[in-house]
Amino acid sequence: MSASSVTLDDVAHAHRLLRERNPLVQCLTNTVSVQFVANALLAAGAAPAMVDNPEEAAGFAEIADAVLINLGTPTAAQVESAHLASAAARAAGKPWVLDPVGAGGLPWRTQVAVELLVNRPSVIRANASEIMGLAGADGGSRGVDSSAQVADSVDAASSLLDRADVVAASGETDHILGPDVMVKVGGGSALLQRVTATGCALGALTAAYCAVSPSALIGAVAAHAHVAVASEIAARSNTRPGSFAAAFLDGLDTVDESALRELVRLDIGWPE
Repeated sequence: MSASSVTLDDVAHAHRLLRERNPLVQCLTNTVSVQFVANALLAAGAAPAMVDNPEEAAGFAEIADAVLINLGTPTAAQVESAHLASAAARAAGKPWVLDPVGAGGLPWRTQVAVELLVNRPSVIRANASEIMGLAGADGGSRGVDSSAQVADSVDAASSLLDRADVVAASGETDHILGPDVMVKVGGGSALLQRVTATGCALGALTAAYCAVSPSALIGAVAAHAHVAVASEIAARSNTRPGSFAAAFLDGLDTVDESALRELVRLDIGWPE
């Protein structure tokens, strides 16, 4: 097995560290998701700080344990903040996650995302169409939605590894690529697609896990596993989007080592 691979023990250990260390995550995220993302971080065991103005973005990135940059509803001021925060995080050795919402389907934000890659994110977390759009392929993007299959984005994700440590394509089965390894995380609930901001929350949790994990690959896999298990727990007794949204937050809190070991499904492989 590759030294860069991930085991279930790694996921369980990262989860313990998340709860013990309560990492502070600076979130530059979209207006639709702010409250949900903050609550998701709190429920999972991290701490949110929604500091996204140019006057404070860089200084707070130096204080925070990790940074999320989500391009869901970018304004000129937030884009300036994204450049400042990502550069400051990189200089301070703090992990930062890029969620290039709408990349490939909306030209301006696609260009913003490409420009942010100069600060080399720890993880690019996106759906298949966004990964393909960011890499310059035609992923069939419909704005912020994905119409491409995750497996079809593997080549595009691989091509982005020279500008990011890890690339995570989310879908029915998440595909997470690092140097010479691809980890598939199965499970989860289809109801995640019917509640806004669950993907944004996953990006924030990825940042939180990267702050406490020995590698960005382990952090990304642990975050995706935590979300998959939480959603499965939530869907057991909640079959409608409204009740599921609340139950998902409860599920993030409920997840423990026993649930992870029982429900996480990892498949380790190597891209050709």
